[in-house]
Amino acid sequence: MPASQTHIGPDTPMGATARPGGCTFRCWAPRALGVWVTGSFNGWSPRAEAQRLVRDPSGCWAGFVPGVGAGAQYKFYVEGPGSRGYKRDPHAREIVAPDWNCVVTDPAAYPWHDAGFRPPAYEDLIIYQLHVGTFFAVDAAGADRRQGRVATFLDAIDRIPYLAELGVTAVQPLPIVEFPTAFSLGYNGTDYFSPEFTYAVPEAELGPSLRRANALLAARGHAPVAAADIRDAAGQLRLFVDLLHVHGIAVLFDVVYNHAGGDFGDESLYFFDRVPQGNNNDSLYFTDRGWAGGLVFEYWNAPVRRFLIDNAVFLAREFHVDGLRYDEVSVIDAFGGWSFCQDLTAALRGAKPSAVQVAEYWAPDQAACVRPAAEGGAGFDLVWHAGLRESVRQALAQAAGGRDADVNLDPVAQALAAWNGLPQRWRAVQMLENHDVLLVAHEAKDRRPRVPAAADPSNARSWYARSRSRVATGLLLTGPGIPLLFMGQEFLEDKLWSDSPDDPDHRIWWDGLRQDRAMADFLRFTRELIGLRRAQPALTRGEINVFHVHNLNRVIAYHRWLPGQGRDVVVAASLAEATRHGYALGFPRGGTWREAFNSDVYDGWVNPAVAGNSGAIEAGGPPLHGLPHSAAVVLPANAVVVFVKEDP
Repeated sequence: MPASQTHIGPDTPMGATARPGGCTFRCWAPRALGVWVTGSFNGWSPRAEAQRLVRDPSGCWAGFVPGVGAGAQYKFYVEGPGSRGYKRDPHAREIVAPDWNCVVTDPAAYPWHDAGFRPPAYEDLIIYQLHVGTFFAVDAAGADRRQGRVATFLDAIDRIPYLAELGVTAVQPLPIVEFPTAFSLGYNGTDYFSPEFTYAVPEAELGPSLRRANALLAARGHAPVAAADIRDAAGQLRLFVDLLHVHGIAVLFDVVYNHAGGDFGDESLYFFDRVPQGNNNDSLYFTDRGWAGGLVFEYWNAPVRRFLIDNAVFLAREFHVDGLRYDEVSVIDAFGGWSFCQDLTAALRGAKPSAVQVAEYWAPDQAACVRPAAEGGAGFDLVWHAGLRESVRQALAQAAGGRDADVNLDPVAQALAAWNGLPQRWRAVQMLENHDVLLVAHEAKDRRPRVPAAADPSNARSWYARSRSRVATGLLLTGPGIPLLFMGQEFLEDKLWSDSPDDPDHRIWWDGLRQDRAMADFLRFTRELIGLRRAQPALTRGEINVFHVHNLNRVIAYHRWLPGQGRDVVVAASLAEATRHGYALGFPRGGTWREAFNSDVYDGWVNPAVAGNSGAIEAGGPPLHGLPHSAAVVLPANAVVVFVKEDP
């Protein structure tokens, strides 16, 4: 007899689901001739009659296997018109080495500590993008141990207090799902419900990581976790998310729904129902259209849409993530997936209304992706934007030409002021660096130098590099939009990066915070500027008026405010190589303005030769720059100065 149909029905979850007395198994293989589940519970017998699944009219095969519970390893065995053999469960929550076996798990077993966590409002996001495999790892003596091995989720937890002190409000790891290569950026995943197993510490080696994790929990007044709670990659990823939440930091996962693969292998979801290969349009989940070395999904196919939508909801529910960043939505749109995007965003919003949904969408009408589906939009909340990145980098390159070079700040002004059709300015995610533009493996035409190397190509540690980098970061963190920082950007990292554990020349230099004064000073600058952004609501959700651009003087100034409330902030940035004293600048209100921030003070903190305004200025001058008041201010060389009007 085939597998029992106990607990089996149209609503039986896909994949393996532990039930009282056993486990249900279900997969979609509409053209298969037969499907069995096999594993540690039956000696891996590939076609045991008791584990033969039953097909339903939708093309799904399902059955209940008694006595199977969490920890059991399994695969499907599929007999199709073209071949027969093992297949991994596309919905497997856990995959383990060395044989890439799927594992039955209990997703409710992890003892979460984040019940009191509430993610920030979308406009209060300050996103920190990192790559788990290369981010951070030290041994018991504090020495870097990233050489020759990928870093893990539990290595990354050691930097969580650092990130909390930095002040970022969200962490966005590059994709963390299972990929078939030894190391990866994460954009070639094939097993969408299973975290990458090389990012896990083996169970036998958990002791030191467990002690560090529990110390972090205890410091925040929480109960410890046990080794059994984090024995696998999924448990360790939950702990990583949990600890970020405990420290007040939201988590956004990066998901890839525009393609899967590269290298699929015979046991993946590629040709899952084992029809004859040769035409990728017959591969069940995919079309014959390629992207980034893999294959584009069949967005017109309802079960494929459901697979991807289920994945998004799964991540939000089972890993408590606070939002998703969707890779290359432009590609999804180009291959007919606009209505899929509408269904996707609606489903996640229904499952977790607070989850922020961020699109990487490079079509000319970027606003379309954040419009509601009822208005023809895709329903995302935020969209990546390149305007500030390109304009600021252009200004840095021009300033690097020397004191007498022409610097055109008009594109910067346009990028700061542009609505781009968005309903609110904060819906644009702005950045100067990200994983794509800094990847050393990319062709030169697709790469950009890190900010300090762009600021002074001859010496990324010179005063020119340091001071211009502060200007660039100041524009990012005081301008409109959601700022995103790439790992290391906060402390003047100047090297391109690599996802390879065997490339020490392109690795974040954490030891520089102890050995390089410039890096430590820049970290303080970034941390305190983030603190200013978080303290001034006009900088996160306010309007902007770029009221002064003087290219000859290399000065740009803008006003941020909350309509109807004030909370006025004036930002002045200079890329001039000499301090300007008595610089006449317009102000929207008269009276005293506090000098809330001056980047010049961070050069050799505390800079003994700082040029500034003694903590405040008086805006008692005549109308100027289209504003009703003015003041004579000091603008330090290559610096950003922020003035705040204390209400009332």
